Amino acid sequence: MITVSPDTFPLAQVFTISRGSKTEARVLTVRVTRDGVTGWGECVPYPRYGDTLDSVTAQIAALPEGITREGLQTALPAGAARNAVDCALWDHAAKASGRRVWQLAGLAEPKPLVVAYTLSLDTPENMRAAAAKNAHRPILKIKLGTPDDMRRLEAVRAGAPKSVLIVDANEGWTPEVYTDLAPHLIRLGVALVEQPLPQGADDMLAEIARPLPVAADESAHDAASLAALRGKYDVVNLKLDKTGGLTEALRARDEARRLGFGVMVGCMVGSSLAMAPAVLVAQGAAFSDLDGPLLLSQDRPHPLHYDDAGVHPSTAQLWG
Repeated sequence: MITVSPDTFPLAQVFTISRGSKTEARVLTVRVTRDGVTGWGECVPYPRYGDTLDSVTAQIAALPEGITREGLQTALPAGAARNAVDCALWDHAAKASGRRVWQLAGLAEPKPLVVAYTLSLDTPENMRAAAAKNAHRPILKIKLGTPDDMRRLEAVRAGAPKSVLIVDANEGWTPEVYTDLAPHLIRLGVALVEQPLPQGADDMLAEIARPLPVAADESAHDAASLAALRGKYDVVNLKLDKTGGLTEALRARDEARRLGFGVMVGCMVGSSLAMAPAVLVAQGAAFSDLDGPLLLSQDRPHPLHYDDAGVHPSTAQLWG
């Protein structure tokens, strides 16, 4: 039996990117129960990719009852619906076998990961204060994509002078804006720029200088999407809600490395249940952006543990 239920997690504070603001994370929880064992997974339907809570629920409801992980890869396209079911099937297999998912997948035992902490888009003054509050964190990710980006970036660097900075424009810049900003990004010690140009309008990245690494986010989905990004991007940001689950995320990670890309593993704003499988994919990644639970005011039971070492792999009580 496959069941789907909506869950809402209030955020600790308003979270804003160039596309808008949110005060809660609305997710879908999928449970697969077979032979008295229940596995579960989570997805975050994302309107940017045409997903809604209702559309994803309908996709999952149409699946045949005995769907396997292998059959799922062709039964549903890459996206949120396949992600939740795939992760639930992995969790079910782990619980039914008494082994961890990393063992079933033939992976090395996972270790803690240093993660980026995201600063919401805000006024320069508020972003400086947020940066100062989180200046102890080794990596800060800054949401930009507005005409006032330079002031915001300067403010964050002033608030957190020692943190590594990642900038995420969320498709909000033009080639001219990015070219103008790039020298300042280098001056301020930015290590990576995510998706500066819109998906479908990013061919210009192959023609202009990329003086610091550029990561594909909205332009990168499953393994099949990666070859077309060569020459435009240096890093690909893999998210399970884009790849359609752990199965394809592991395949995409291997394909990215084969093609010579650096790997970043990111997330939507979701609970520890959504992050747990992503922690497996992020082992050995250049950047891990799995801070979703840190943005929530409440989380799942047995949540992931975050400390100075970063995010720790999940316990069996949570997932996998």
